[in-house]
Amino acid sequence: MRAIGMTRFGGPGVLRELDHPEPAVGDHEVRIHVAAATVNNGDLMMRRGEVHQLRHDAPWVPGMEAAGVVDAVGARAANRFRVGEAVTAHVWPIDPRGGAYGELTVADMNRVLRIPHGASVAQAATLPMNGLTAYQAVEAMGLERPGTVAVIGAAGAVGGYIVQLAVAAGHRVVADAADTDRALVESLGAHVVVPRGDGVVDAIRAAVGEVDAVALAAMPTLDAAEIVRPGGAVASVFGFSDPGQAMTARRRHVRLAPVLVDAIPDPAPMLRHLGELTESGELTLRVADELPAEDAPEAHRRLESGGVRGRIVLRF
Repeated sequence: MRAIGMTRFGGPGVLRELDHPEPAVGDHEVRIHVAAATVNNGDLMMRRGEVHQLRHDAPWVPGMEAAGVVDAVGARAANRFRVGEAVTAHVWPIDPRGGAYGELTVADMNRVLRIPHGASVAQAATLPMNGLTAYQAVEAMGLERPGTVAVIGAAGAVGGYIVQLAVAAGHRVVADAADTDRALVESLGAHVVVPRGDGVVDAIRAAVGEVDAVALAAMPTLDAAEIVRPGGAVASVFGFSDPGQAMTARRRHVRLAPVLVDAIPDPAPMLRHLGELTESGELTLRVADELPAEDAPEAHRRLESGGVRGRIVLRF
């Protein structure tokens, strides 16, 4: 089959068209004839050789999200999906069979969702991994009743989904945005918008005081616990690498909650809920641009340069 991948690590130019073996489908898996695959930051890391779980030899085929039509189903997946259904899926690119940047890809049946009504195939491709990350970030805040939450990186793909999911859960959301993104973030439902940048903690404190929780979808080393009430939480899609974050959290009795979407044992209920929110209009799927699959190097360059709002989608 045709795939986009690399035989060495490096810049966007290492991506090229490959003749890759068709992936076999396991008992618990669904094979998808790919129409659209998103370009995510994890793809950039894989291309640069920064994914330590990647242990098989070249070639490597990136891609964490795909949408298309079911091509084959494993024995245990056959009671849930059938050939010909339009689906979207969270894919494991570290699998030797390859990720989503190919004409065919496989995914565990618990990470596959029928495309929500009203969503295009490109829009649907942005939902599974990005949506699960945002969903888990909201859950990781651990708020049992509506509160005030801050979302850092609100204009990005994951950050925007976090804003909408937090609003859907009944929370009051304060979010950051550059001047050029303010209208976008307001349209996502943020109740208060503050300027993004190094002064964001002070800006949030000035606008709303302390918050019940923070979700970090940008600025991974931000000392966000400074504005969280004791007993609250900071959820981060990056994990926590700065010792100062842990020190502040201990001092203020704030919980640090890393978001590990790959570790969710059964994300199927979350995916179904995300699909329902999409169909109800509470979650807006955002495509920044659609490019032919062979333009993957350009897509990587654009994402690496920053400022992409929504996800770039590769079409096969």
